[in-house]
Amino acid sequence: AAVERDDQTISYADLVRRIEAWRRGPLASLSPGAVVAFDGAYGPGAISLLLALGLDGHIAVPLSHDVAAHHATFMALGEAEYRVRGIDDSPDVSATGVRATHGWFRRLRERRSPGLVLFSSGSTGAHKAAVHDLSLLLGKFRTTRPGYRTLGFLQLDHIGGLNTLCHTLANGGTLIVPPRRTASAVCATIERHRVELLPVSPTFLNLLLLSEEHRHRDLTSLRLITYGTEPMPASTLRRVTDTFPGVRLLQTYGLSELGILRSQSRHSDSLWVRVGGEGFETKVIEGRLWIRATSAMLGYLNAPSPFDADGYFDTGDLVDVDGEWIRFAGRHSDVINVGGSKVFPAEVESVLLEMDNVADVSVHGESSPITGHVVTATVRLVVPEAPEAFKLRMRRFCASRLSTYQVPLKVRVNDGPLHSTRFKRRRSAS
Repeated sequence: AAVERDDQTISYADLVRRIEAWRRGPLASLSPGAVVAFDGAYGPGAISLLLALGLDGHIAVPLSHDVAAHHATFMALGEAEYRVRGIDDSPDVSATGVRATHGWFRRLRERRSPGLVLFSSGSTGAHKAAVHDLSLLLGKFRTTRPGYRTLGFLQLDHIGGLNTLCHTLANGGTLIVPPRRTASAVCATIERHRVELLPVSPTFLNLLLLSEEHRHRDLTSLRLITYGTEPMPASTLRRVTDTFPGVRLLQTYGLSELGILRSQSRHSDSLWVRVGGEGFETKVIEGRLWIRATSAMLGYLNAPSPFDADGYFDTGDLVDVDGEWIRFAGRHSDVINVGGSKVFPAEVESVLLEMDNVADVSVHGESSPITGHVVTATVRLVVPEAPEAFKLRMRRFCASRLSTYQVPLKVRVNDGPLHSTRFKRRRSAS
């Protein structure tokens, strides 16, 4: 099977028929190079449409339910000429009246190459629209790799979700689509469909362990858990390796602008990783990771080129280096400067997550007239606790684990989720 969802099984032959139905039907009247937006939720309809758009040389703009509030903005940024609705029921392709004239679109049409537009999360500013030559982005999948029964967690408008889809189908695997992205639904799906590969974020792994749903389901089919999109707290990694001792853990790394790099973790319980592979070159300058990639985007639709004269991209990720191995410390934009000392939020979060009664935590910096910034923690508790009592307990807990300047000076208790719809930890004053 190519795709399984609930009681629905789509074979590879079925998938090919669906792709051809798109090409002979709703897409038949479009000229090559049309910019087409569609709902990017995982499912046979969206998957077959994405592949059909690629085969016909169109430019795909996937939009998931996660970012529904931004669909109008993304349609405008992406210069979408057509919108596809009713993908799984009665497909309708309607013209938007827009003409896509951006230079990157013209470049793709001149090359007669299919394209893809991906949007950044906007966590550090306005959303950016990255334009890819899809044929370059998919080049890595020509090399045969092991195929797995893989859970589709990240969506098609996320570079990780696209990578999961293409790796699975290119290697004869099966993509398993969960009905919801909750710990309960994911664990039930793993049990029912005998999922072998679970690609998720560290935040979701923490939520899964906290839920204890894994204790009530048979997850013995799992062979590999991959994690990425944000730094993994060391404490969460220890808990995951202890909980799933027979499962290999692999840290992955990629960006919307470059694609997903090959990676190898030093050990399942290690945060040290080697990244690169064919088509990727890396270098570290003053602790920042730079990457040059053959699969790199052409550029942004709404921002200047971020590449240097040699084609390297400044990822903004700070890393420690040990020979060919690196360890991610955090984003440069997230570092908190306290009186001249650097504080990495992920390091503080890792310690606080070890505390009793802490379900989740997000650390960020706030301005201070004395030290420049102070460390602030927003905490979600398992059960209610008096804020002052928690702060006192936290400071005692951190005393022997963190330097004084790393210990949060401000603490907020929040009952809501501390992560985005992409299950990536939010770090802001809100």
